[in-house]
Amino acid sequence: MTVVKSEFLLALNQVSAERNIPAEDVLLSIEEALVAAYKKEYPEAENNENISAKIHRSTGEAHLFEEERDITPPGFGRIAAQTAKQVILQKIREVEKKTVVQHFQSHIGSCVKGRVIRFDGYNAYFDLGKAEAILPKEEQIRQEDYSVNSSYTVYIKEIGNDKYGNPRIVISRSDVRLIQELFKREVPEIANGSVVINKTVREPGERAKIAVSTGNGGAVDPVGACVGQRGVRVQTVTDECGGREKIDIILWNSDPKTFIISALSPAKVSSIELDPKAKHAKVTVEESQAPLAIGKGGINVNLASRLADYTIDIVQIPNSATSTNTDAEKKELVS
Repeated sequence: MTVVKSEFLLALNQVSAERNIPAEDVLLSIEEALVAAYKKEYPEAENNENISAKIHRSTGEAHLFEEERDITPPGFGRIAAQTAKQVILQKIREVEKKTVVQHFQSHIGSCVKGRVIRFDGYNAYFDLGKAEAILPKEEQIRQEDYSVNSSYTVYIKEIGNDKYGNPRIVISRSDVRLIQELFKREVPEIANGSVVINKTVREPGERAKIAVSTGNGGAVDPVGACVGQRGVRVQTVTDECGGREKIDIILWNSDPKTFIISALSPAKVSSIELDPKAKHAKVTVEESQAPLAIGKGGINVNLASRLADYTIDIVQIPNSATSTNTDAEKKELVS
């Protein structure tokens, strides 16, 4: 039996080149398909378990063997063509999925640029170049536009399985690690270890706080390195996160009092009382600073609490005589 080159080998070589599937894997799939087709058409044949197929890699000529004996039936190619085609296509899909999964397995935990190819009102689907990925509803940034052809930087979160057992690439826009990876990309000092990201907390699309410190015994200003000259580095990360998310960069400190005071920035703290055992902090601020400490909808104090791993209660006291914040300034800072 001769496999028609225009139908099989040439097509498979094209698929191999276009989809980056090893040609040998595809040919092995054809041989398995031919054996499956033979067993389906000749179920009564003896020693069916010892059947194998071989395709000549140059000519495309194929034969069926029972051990070493050629048992290729006359006209078998016409009888089995449809069955073989179905199995071949399935095998090609399996090989392609395996190849894609292997490629992206090593990219889990990194950021890539993706383009929206469809949105069903709940999940968004992205083209990552070599494969399609899903952005589930819970991984999206609220109020972000996922219209077709929109481009975003996404975080490759995991490779899971859909309800049919097929592998799928899950990406995220809301994962806290997206911000960490973006800073690693924008700040060389993080990449070379002279600045360390200690912890990051986030309310996607609204606000984030990232605590950094000096690494490798260096003398680099970690906050300044992340902010960049004229704020260009932090602004780049903000833009990648949609442009609305305010990012506070805070100097890490092992002393809880000092760290909580920094975490509540831009508010100025008057005093702080800690209960380390209960992980509770009572923070006193002047009335003019309370809106800043609490933040819109409580977001600032909540993020500071998560960053420091302390429950924080804000207590207000009357403004001192030296307080100079105007109502307009307070409103602008809070917003």
